[in-house]
Amino acid sequence: MGSVPSADGVKRTRRDQILDAAAELFARHGFHGVGIDDIGAAVGISGPALYRHFKSKDAMLGEMLTSISERLLEGGLARVEESADATSALQALVRWHVDFALDDPALITVQMRNLANLTDPDRRRVRALQRRYVEVWVSTLRETVPVDEPTARAAAHAVFGLINSTPHSAHLDREQMAALLSRMALASLTTAGVLAVTTAV
Repeated sequence: MGSVPSADGVKRTRRDQILDAAAELFARHGFHGVGIDDIGAAVGISGPALYRHFKSKDAMLGEMLTSISERLLEGGLARVEESADATSALQALVRWHVDFALDDPALITVQMRNLANLTDPDRRRVRALQRRYVEVWVSTLRETVPVDEPTARAAAHAVFGLINSTPHSAHLDREQMAALLSRMALASLTTAGVLAVTTAV
């Protein structure tokens, strides 16, 4: 199977091209609003020709969401490992997730909206990868600020929600939006007292 260089010089296989096109269509029209012929037309082949690359539209979505989750986990682990301390690791995690959301908004949208459309085996695999990614954030956050585990986990999910909203709220240019999101995320996680849990009397 041949490959085609992308704008950044990275070679993209036909499977990659199909997944990219499918992600854009799924994000725009929803999984059930896109047919196999629509995806084929987007990459210049017939709908049935897609079956040489994927056995079904469900398989396409499964590979897409599994790949997203694997990339996030692997990238997060790498940035923590490369950081000198927990504070630097948290900053790197925030930058990593912000960059991913800004550079792959269609994938973020598909991930947020289509977990329920996965087959059961794919859903279990994606959820397991997502849980591992969350735990990278939880452990790094707890090394950075004094916070209990449930609060750290809730905070991580809240920050994901903030960052993942960018496909709907990117009103600034790429660098300005990245800087704004990074500042907001880090402030919400590290400002003194923000993550303190208070008990009502």
